[in-house]
Amino acid sequence: MIAKRLRKSLDAAICIRDIFEEGKKMAAVYGSENIFNFTIGNPSVEPPAVVNESMIEILKEENSLSLHGYPANVGYPQVRAHIANYLNETFGCSYDEDGIIMTVGAASAIAMIANTLLDQGDEVVTFAPYFWEYKSYVESFYGKLVPAYCNMETLQPDPETFEAALTPRTRFVLINTPNNPTGAVYTDASIRAVTDILKKKQEEFGHPIYLVSDEPYRKLAYDIEVPYLTHYYPNTIVVYSYSKALSIPGERIGYIAMEPCVQDMRDLYAGLTASMRYLGIVNAPTLQQKMLLKCVDASVDISIYKKTRDILYDGLREIGYTCIHPDGAFYLFVKALEDDDAVFCEAAKQEKILMAPGTAFYGPGWVRISYCVPDEVASRSLPAFRRLYERYQGRSEDN
Repeated sequence: MIAKRLRKSLDAAICIRDIFEEGKKMAAVYGSENIFNFTIGNPSVEPPAVVNESMIEILKEENSLSLHGYPANVGYPQVRAHIANYLNETFGCSYDEDGIIMTVGAASAIAMIANTLLDQGDEVVTFAPYFWEYKSYVESFYGKLVPAYCNMETLQPDPETFEAALTPRTRFVLINTPNNPTGAVYTDASIRAVTDILKKKQEEFGHPIYLVSDEPYRKLAYDIEVPYLTHYYPNTIVVYSYSKALSIPGERIGYIAMEPCVQDMRDLYAGLTASMRYLGIVNAPTLQQKMLLKCVDASVDISIYKKTRDILYDGLREIGYTCIHPDGAFYLFVKALEDDDAVFCEAAKQEKILMAPGTAFYGPGWVRISYCVPDEVASRSLPAFRRLYERYQGRSEDN
């Protein structure tokens, strides 16, 4: 018998991975070439060659006991210093190695932050639509996730909604740009509006409100600059994962970065280090940490994703679907052809199309298409999307 709090969470969940696995079963029946599976954000572009090359070199040259033994909980000092130097050179920041904590991807980093900052009933504000597991991360540590809706015509944060969501119980704001599930990149104007409100509310409430910037898609931005949030708000904690930039989601490597100006930074550092142990994470993978000494500035060829995005965005718009142009990540948010997005996703399966319902991301009435698929799959899917659209048009005419 599992815990009641977990049972409640499971009963409310819309599991994207379950839909993904359903696609595998459909592929076994109908042939993989006839299934258009746009459910999960699993990178489809090969990692840069330096990733494998550096791992092989490390395994050949490093002492095995040293490489595979425990590092410090927060990670190897030379790796943390290397990342700090890279960030300082790239973004003009003032990080040092004592502000970098190596993590098991971004998910563990957010869980560690929640464990460090939240007491019973404390609140975390995030911008909806949002990555569906944010709610689980926060509620697992007895907090409350409070959504602040974005403008659904622009997918940019709405300042009035955001300000109304903040209360004296707000401990941190969780922001994700480029965004999963929408692909939106929040603009300079949007970030300024958000951080101006945060500065005002932080002073009004008399305690720090941290801005946690979840950035696994930072390097997946197309012809647009992604603002670096520490330049706007001193109390920013950056969370980064190499899963998407290097196409290594299974390797689980990332970091938390805090500049010295972050309020109560030493206490935060101690709390995060303890949380690493208390949550059973212990340390980030050692081989992957060492790999970053040669891969910290590497990235995949994002032109491949951009080509697939353009095929789907242009093709769906031509058919008649409502889509909002995504400037980053590898997700396209599309308006469902009926109010119930889950029912619409079920109807799409008749055309062998699998998508994620927007309700799972606090974006009801929309669906998420994950376009990290080969471009030829995207092209072949368009006739199926057209049949789906025409079926709904016929339904409207019948009514």
